[in-house]
Amino acid sequence: MTNRFHKNFQINGISFATVQEILNVTSTISPEIQTFLQDWFSNRETLSVNTSGSTGKPKPIELRKDFMINSAFATAHYFDLPSKTSALLCLPITYIAGKMMLIRAINLGWHLDIVESTLHPLKNVTKSYDFSAMVPLQLENSLDKIDSIKKLIVGGGVVSNQLQEKLQKIDCQIFATYGMTETITHIAVKKLNHVHQFPNFYEVLPNITIYKDERNCLVIEAKNIVDKVLFTNDVVQLISPKKFDWLGRLDNVINSGGIKLHPEMIEEKLAKVVENRFFVAGIPDEKLGEKLILLIESSLKIKDETFSKLALISKIKTLKTLSKFQIPKEIYFLDYFTETTSGKIQRKKTLEKLEF
Repeated sequence: MTNRFHKNFQINGISFATVQEILNVTSTISPEIQTFLQDWFSNRETLSVNTSGSTGKPKPIELRKDFMINSAFATAHYFDLPSKTSALLCLPITYIAGKMMLIRAINLGWHLDIVESTLHPLKNVTKSYDFSAMVPLQLENSLDKIDSIKKLIVGGGVVSNQLQEKLQKIDCQIFATYGMTETITHIAVKKLNHVHQFPNFYEVLPNITIYKDERNCLVIEAKNIVDKVLFTNDVVQLISPKKFDWLGRLDNVINSGGIKLHPEMIEEKLAKVVENRFFVAGIPDEKLGEKLILLIESSLKIKDETFSKLALISKIKTLKTLSKFQIPKEIYFLDYFTETTSGKIQRKKTLEKLEF
């Protein structure tokens, strides 16, 4: 099955008659892409894919190729992306998101252009495209040219409120995605602009069943793409059988004096007053058990750190959406955060840099 490709499939404007022609062309573009396609067109029924490593050490998992094809068709159906769709691949092939752009193109007959995966992916792009996928920082750096893409999915990190506000006057239809390597990229999407009702929630793709377990974490049944029920560590609120609101990771929940705090919810509110990259976390505290702190990435040497902290705390206290429990007890500045190779913040490893 996987040694076949759609007759309309193209890479960088080149059509193909054989698999070997595809491998020959991709060898001139990227050795990693060629190696991946050699595995894809092999007789093996599965592919080994690395997880992102955002919540732990990256690890290889085996994904069924037929499930990956099912995922590709589900995306095409949801976003109405037929054969000859023009698409741009600007993500690294290292992880599942980049791999799936290729698999969609191969099996759906897309006309795929491949550019170098950088933080400014549209810098040298002069064409228009029907579809592409980016991480939030790539989108942030491409706002001046993003209308050259009709539909864009964004994953690999949270889209900040500030960035979402910038998207509202953009013609390109932009969607946040929810998913992971185990679900072969997204199983749910949320519109980020052209939204008529707020707040907006994630909507699952066809043939996906969701519910919550006793931890209030999302459970996913997707027989066409996952061969077992998947119990996540994502705390959610179910809006309907097909829609949910993502509240944060169970791994990150802070128990401060018996109050459970979800960092991601607090960060969404703090983003209105904190300009630099940041996150909140809990550290041991004798009275509270865990104390809420704010970590800010700043390479600038602050002349009067105490004054800066006091000024920021004053701003934070003006946020009416924050409860008194959600106000950080301490603020720390770090030159840089520890990241995964895909650019996600590794919270635990970053915390280890602090000296208390």
